[in-house]
Amino acid sequence: MAAKKAKKKASPAAPKHPSKAAKLVAKVAKQPLRPAKKPKLADAAQAAELYRVIRERHPDAHCELDHKSPFELIVATVLSAQSTDVMVNKITPELFRRWPGPNELASADPTEVEKVLSKIGMFRQKTKNIVGLAKQLVEKHGGGVPRTLDELVKLPGVGRKTANVVLGVAFGAPEGVVVDTHVQRLSQRLGLTKHTEPVEIEQDLMKRFGRELWDPLSHTLIFHGRRICTAQKPACAACPAQELCPSAFHAELVGRKPKRARP
Repeated sequence: MAAKKAKKKASPAAPKHPSKAAKLVAKVAKQPLRPAKKPKLADAAQAAELYRVIRERHPDAHCELDHKSPFELIVATVLSAQSTDVMVNKITPELFRRWPGPNELASADPTEVEKVLSKIGMFRQKTKNIVGLAKQLVEKHGGGVPRTLDELVKLPGVGRKTANVVLGVAFGAPEGVVVDTHVQRLSQRLGLTKHTEPVEIEQDLMKRFGRELWDPLSHTLIFHGRRICTAQKPACAACPAQELCPSAFHAELVGRKPKRARP
């Protein structure tokens, strides 16, 4: 009994009347996050200046998927869906060592390819895509990678985004702007678009920037999105565009879906 009494005395008593600050914190915590207001759209001059200052911060911005040929690039880009470039770069050396070209990959045993891809998401579907892609390259394109968007998007696992990565990086002739999750988010935060869907965002970026900038624009925004303007806790204080950005210091929810309130 003495031990129990001592233990009871050692425990601090909970305050009978919570402070106003504690009540406010509790009230805010219960409220669902609301989507931020859409930033004001930048005009042509502002858009050009935004790109200039961000490009100056990332002059080396480039595609971060390791590759040595258009074939390796298109395969790596297909694999990067719902995965990171870092993870893809870890598995492609072994993939290309065993199946270095379209002919080898087209005749590969899918179960063996799956073993190599097993560390990334959707590896079974991706195995089906890249083996099927290799077969079509051999059967319809003489083993080469097509140089037009219309031909590329007919390949398994290749959408408009992947096609423009290949056209811009491998051939220097993009037919549009690559809009991945980073470009999608930053375009909204910087006021380069009022839209939220990739197809519409791409059209806005294509209208705002000349064709010669379509490829470097996407890589620059991706670099900036990975290093400074991150989805959560963007580093606005370290951003070279903070004085121009309409979302500066309140960008957390811009370009992101608000969290659902728990029932």
